Amino acid sequence: MSLRNIGHRLYQGEVSFDFVGKRKIWYSISAVIVLVAAVGLAMGLHLGIEFKGGSVYTVHKPGLSASQAKETADKIIGSNTALVQTTDKGDVRVQVSAQESIPAATFTKEFSQAVGVQEQDINAQVIGPSWGADISKKALTGLIVFMVLVTVYMAIAFEWRMAVAALVALIHDLLITIGVYALVGFEVTPGTVIGFLTILGYSLYDTVVVFDTVKENTRGITKQSRRTYSEAANHGLNQTLVRSINTTVVALLPVSALLFIGGGLLGAGTLNDISLALFIGLAAGAYSSICVATPLLAQLKEQAPDMKALAKRVAQRRASEAKAAAEGRGRDAEGEEFDGGEDDGDEVPAGMVGQRNQPTSRSRGKGRPSGKR
Repeated sequence: MSLRNIGHRLYQGEVSFDFVGKRKIWYSISAVIVLVAAVGLAMGLHLGIEFKGGSVYTVHKPGLSASQAKETADKIIGSNTALVQTTDKGDVRVQVSAQESIPAATFTKEFSQAVGVQEQDINAQVIGPSWGADISKKALTGLIVFMVLVTVYMAIAFEWRMAVAALVALIHDLLITIGVYALVGFEVTPGTVIGFLTILGYSLYDTVVVFDTVKENTRGITKQSRRTYSEAANHGLNQTLVRSINTTVVALLPVSALLFIGGGLLGAGTLNDISLALFIGLAAGAYSSICVATPLLAQLKEQAPDMKALAKRVAQRRASEAKAAAEGRGRDAEGEEFDGGEDDGDEVPAGMVGQRNQPTSRSRGKGRPSGKR
């Protein structure tokens, strides 16, 4: 069966996955993942030089390997804290933390003599810790403003319960992405922050699409008694399931190329920074929109008095229908038993031959002499 046929059957309600009914399972999975992410956050993020300050030296020398550059830089600063990467132009990028109190001019002179390169071929850039602190403050401010605007928009366009569910899903995705980033040990750079903000937008987009379908399916739901809000929400979720999967797969393909080919094979550090955040965030966003946001919305909605009354009416109707069906089956069984117990004594079994009984005439033999004629 093709994915298209599955999507059509899901949309028509011919098949259905009970995501909302199994919400405790999804909550447990999310809790475990968030706990692992919290462990990573407790270990601390590997902040880039843009956030903690330091010096960046770009060395232009053909044939200079990253391992040779790191060994030389570690000898100069007296520790093994130097970070070395190769750029797409073939240059070597050496990062020295601000904690290593060595002047840029001294490092440039000693490094050029050690690797045999002119000092003018080394581009030194000193970044103060105040610049990184300012960037961190602006990123946090932007994140808070984004969350507030999202909550207000969802509350106006939909309702406050959908706003709460969407906000929880966004925080869920952000915690998982940052936690995994900390566990992997990748450096947090401005490109990483861009990736974090990008995945929040994607997660919100997917959640809004699902919520819009749920809103259409639950319009006027209190006027009927055939299904509860959770069942209608689950049906809407199944209608958009294939679309969410397709969108996620299509988005993950180029991001995977950036992460495994661009960052892994080519060694481009900037691609690693943004692609890992996007890869984790896209996967977490697809999961949260299906298994976190909608089940949480249904749980919040079912607490409303009108939805409780609806659930009670649905249960009563189903109980009465089940009772009527049981009584109907009982009457059918009694009818079959009555039909099978009728007296069949007058019937002659097939295949038996016997004397035929007929009434004897009273006048037969009268006036006829006995004996031979």
